[in-house]
Amino acid sequence: MSKLVVITGVTRGLGRAMVERFHEAGWTVAGCGRSEKEVQGLRQQFGEQHYFSVVDVSVMEQVEKWAEEVRAEVGVPDLLINNASIINRNSPVMNLDASEFSRVMDINVNGVFYVIRAFLPSMVQRANGGVVVNISSYWGRHGEAFLSPYCASKFAIEGLTQSLAAELPEGMAAVALDPGGSIDTSMLQSCSPEDVDTAPNPVEWSHVAVPYIIGLGRQDNGKSLTCPPVRIN
Repeated sequence: MSKLVVITGVTRGLGRAMVERFHEAGWTVAGCGRSEKEVQGLRQQFGEQHYFSVVDVSVMEQVEKWAEEVRAEVGVPDLLINNASIINRNSPVMNLDASEFSRVMDINVNGVFYVIRAFLPSMVQRANGGVVVNISSYWGRHGEAFLSPYCASKFAIEGLTQSLAAELPEGMAAVALDPGGSIDTSMLQSCSPEDVDTAPNPVEWSHVAVPYIIGLGRQDNGKSLTCPPVRIN
């Protein structure tokens, strides 16, 4: 029986690339995203072995319903990856729109909390280990001008992960994972376009990152880790 990974934010970027790698590795994937069109495309491409849903992780009721459906359709996750996130438009703090700050926090922090709360009880109850990976960022460990909402959200993920790790039963793990430098995603194109030409794309990143993530276990509980570097031509 294949292992199950739950991934948020699978319709583009890192999440989309991780789906491909986990599929190739023989895992069952339960993933979510906000785009109906992209989710339908994933269903058609990867088939009934996997389970893809339209979910806005910032809406608690949608997350709870999705978690119930995942348990009923494909089971309890062995690995939970909180990947869904957005970034703000570059702006100094004093000029930030409060609604934009709130939206970043709603998805990047509240969404992670909702997903953990919805999936973790069944993982604990199963008493067979399990790993929660919360995707952080270099900017979750180092502040950056004009990106205060995003930085604040990723710093929060680091703290949330450490607190969760202290609560987990023996045998489980919670890890904050920096993807490891710039990656050519729409997020990078938005905030730092000058770095795009030298950055690996999500597919290149996923070939390194997914084996690394699969290797995480109880020995990594509470750690703030960084994916190994990606070699590109």
